[in-house]
Amino acid sequence: MKKILLLLLAAALLAPAARALEEGFTAMFNGQDLTGWDAKPGTWRVENGALTCESTKEKPCLKCHYLIWKDGQPGDFELRAEFRLGLQGNSGIQVRSTAGADWNTSGYQADMTGDGKILGYVYHSSLGLVCARGENVTLAADGKKSVEKIGDAKELLKNFKPGDWNTYRVVCRGPVIELFINDVLMSRMTDNTAKARRDGVIALQMHPGPPMKIEFRNLRLKELK
Repeated sequence: MKKILLLLLAAALLAPAARALEEGFTAMFNGQDLTGWDAKPGTWRVENGALTCESTKEKPCLKCHYLIWKDGQPGDFELRAEFRLGLQGNSGIQVRSTAGADWNTSGYQADMTGDGKILGYVYHSSLGLVCARGENVTLAADGKKSVEKIGDAKELLKNFKPGDWNTYRVVCRGPVIELFINDVLMSRMTDNTAKARRDGVIALQMHPGPPMKIEFRNLRLKELK
């Protein structure tokens, strides 16, 4: 009994520090159901407290679709989410995007794969892979692209835990999008073109391909001023 009381006391002492760390963040997912999200019927579900989508040989994913957050279209913000992918998993977090028909989207995406190949890349539905892991990319007003190295892609990937839970942090401020994995900066992209959106929907991707399972949990958002 004494040991239990000591554990409860320790948890109570740690709680204020944990709250301070997350100050200003709002939960995007209640951990129980799809409230606040829009999904293609029969695809996404909540399993063990995680937003989950799975394809199998019997029920393959033939066309890309997204789980779309319905509670806002933020511009400048920080998003934090935990994710877990199978080795063949392919997904992403769409930001500052436009929702289309059949639960599709267009815009920028924080990319990820279970093998880590394109983890930490900035992808765009029209431009493709714009910024690789370890790069600082700038798109000038005329669309001209310049690239600077900010790290080694292979070394940065060592911060990723394949098959386990990892944290993705996406920071959008003005023309800049920064991607972090487990609090390590993976890439930075600055889009100064006139077509670049400064706000839009947030969505989670389910990608066509081999059987895969993707999971997200503890999603939270802080709007930046």
